Amino acid sequence: MNIPLDEFAARVLKVNHSGENGAVNIYAGQIFLARLTAPGIVAQLTEFKSHEERHRAIFWAELQRRERPRCRSYWLCGIGGFMLGLVTAIFGQRAIAATTVAVERVVLHHLEQQLKVLSDKDEEAAKAVGSIVMEERLHHDQSVSLAADDGFWSRVLLPVVSASTEAVIWIGMRG
Repeated sequence: MNIPLDEFAARVLKVNHSGENGAVNIYAGQIFLARLTAPGIVAQLTEFKSHEERHRAIFWAELQRRERPRCRSYWLCGIGGFMLGLVTAIFGQRAIAATTVAVERVVLHHLEQQLKVLSDKDEEAAKAVGSIVMEERLHHDQSVSLAADDGFWSRVLLPVVSASTEAVIWIGMRG
């Protein structure tokens, strides 16, 4: 994509903001059903959701500072995220964990790429992106341990959820 850096930074912030809205809603959907299907991880999901709410607020604050609107996919990410959370929570802890691993693996890759481009060129955008990496890695790593002995959900959900996450990011960066 050959766009000016300030436009690239704005798109990154908009897409990340929408993605965080999706993540908040994945966890909301999972928490809703996990009370029945995986009560042992509800506290962890609630903690992860609070992290994602803070991440969403970080990107929204930076978009407002730049006087930029939210991404057109914001509500779609929210609705899609909630539906994904509900569906995966039906199948319990391992499906929930496999979903988090898939999403966070893609997100972490994109955050690392964004930081490479933005680090010396847009300090505020890089700061916003960099501020969430540690918690996103925590979500990934803790979920890997929950899904570690489950091959089925990892084989089923990893490719589907990863491809869907990549597609949403790709579409968001184009508009």
